[in-house]
Formats: sequence, structure tokens, C-alpha cells
Amino acid sequence: MTARAGDTQQTLIRLMPAVFVLIWATGFIVARFGMPNAPPFTFLLYRYLFSIGCFLVWIAIARVRWPQRGIDWIHLGVTGMLMHAGYLGGVWAAVKGGMGSGLSALIVGIQPVLTAIWLSATSKGNHHVTGRQWLGLLLGFAGLLLVVSRKLTHGSPGDHVTWVNFSWAVMALFSITAGTLYQKRFVKPCDVRTASTVQLAAAALVTAPLALLEAEPFRWNAESMGAMAWSVLGLTLGGSSLLYLLIQRGAAASVASLMYLVPPTTALIAWVLFGEPITLGTVLGVGLTAVGVALVVRAPARPASG
Repeated sequence: MTARAGDTQQTLIRLMPAVFVLIWATGFIVARFGMPNAPPFTFLLYRYLFSIGCFLVWIAIARVRWPQRGIDWIHLGVTGMLMHAGYLGGVWAAVKGGMGSGLSALIVGIQPVLTAIWLSATSKGNHHVTGRQWLGLLLGFAGLLLVVSRKLTHGSPGDHVTWVNFSWAVMALFSITAGTLYQKRFVKPCDVRTASTVQLAAAALVTAPLALLEAEPFRWNAESMGAMAWSVLGLTLGGSSLLYLLIQRGAAASVASLMYLVPPTTALIAWVLFGEPITLGTVLGVGLTAVGVALVVRAPARPASG
């Protein structure tokens, strides 16, 4: 019975990256439903507050212990400001400001390369990025470029780039990169529910002043409520919690490379839900990205023992 439980746990652990990519890819789908009905920072603030409420109920029922040291709260707060407020706020503000989802996905998609560059510059021991991983990162980015190329060249008439929305997208890129590296370096393993609650509280504190500056009203309707429900239950409680666990368990470059799979998965979901066309470039890009990620996350061969 114990062995079977252990096998089940290992199977769930192996499935975590695939489930994370699938959930994270729905973020652009949620934005399609929620963005026309709400300003970005107000939507995100509600998302953080509702998510905190859900986590607090879960923590109370499970009687989970909170982090015991003040420094742990500080480190979790920093990651929350970076990976929630900085990353999500930047992406949503860029898209709301008129940037196409393809370009925003491409800019944020540079994260794995940026992570690898940082790790190579500061590498020590196990954090070294190998030549095989560099090849995988470059192949993955080439595949990502193929996937979003149609949206870059055939965007809707409303798609446009300004210094403002471009700056928001770049802020999102550096926030998710810095947040991933910071969590891997400073955040000690603790329960994902309490960790996520602290992170979300910090994100809410940063986002609230920006939400108060937004004049556009939040229109509660079926689309916005559906987008909010999935944002809280799927993306935050599910996706963000999985990202936290993946960073704690894996190498930063390997976890970051999973972000390459998000735009191709989003394209497939958009094809199923909205009938958005799948081009030959998309198919080739998905294949190239999958090969690239496989090269990055594949465990290195162990030297033969003498």
C-alpha cells in the first residue's frame, strides 16, 4: 500500500509541469473575456483578494502552519510583488494599452534566455547552464517566434505598440525573471498555501494604489465573473501554486523553459474555443519549442562509475 502511494505521488510530480503549462496558457484566454469589462489593476486586485480568501479558508481547515521567521515573510513578499504584481500587472497593462497578445507573449517569452544568461554569469556548481541547454533555449525561442509570427504580422487593427505598453511588457519580463531567481535563491521550503497567501497579500498592497487611479468601472457580467472565477481557482490557486512548487523542486533554467510552451498551448486552446486558425508555422513552432524544452529539462547523463 505504501509503495503504491509512493508511485502515485511520483506520477503526480511528473505530471506537474504539463498541468502547469496547460493552466498557465489559459491566462491569455481569461484576458480575452475579462479585459473588455474591467481595468487591469482593478481586476487583478479583486483576483488577489478573492484568492487570499480561498487560501485562508483552506489553511484554516487544514490547520497549516505559517512561516515561523520574519525573514521568510519578507522573502515571500518580495517574490509576490515580482511574480504577481510585477508580472501580471505588466502583461495586463500592456495588453489593455493596445499591445497584441502575440508580441506580449514574445517579449515575456525571452524569460528563459534571460534566466540562463544570469545563471551563467553567476553560476556555481549545479546552477551551470550547459551547452545542450543553451541549444534548447535557442530552439525554444525560435519555435516561440514561429508560433506568434502570424499575430505579429497580421494583428488586428487595434494592435499597436507605444513606449508605455512596451515598457509594461518589459517590466513583466524582468519581474517574472527576477522573481523566479529570487525565490530559488532565498525562499525556504514551506507550505504552498501559506506561502501563496503571503505573496498575494504583498501583490495586493502594491496593486491597490494603481487600481485606485483607474477611472474605468468594473462591469460585473457573465464574462467578467467567469474570467474572475477561473483566474482565482485555476490560475492563482492552481497555476501559481504549481509554479511555486516547481521552482522549489527544480532548476531555475528548467522551470523557466516551461514558459516557452505556454504560447503554443494557448494557440491550441484558442483554436478549440474560438476557431483561431492553426498555420503551418504554428505547427512547426510547437514542435521546435517542444524539442527545445526537452533539451533544457532533460536530466544530464551520469558519468559511468569505475
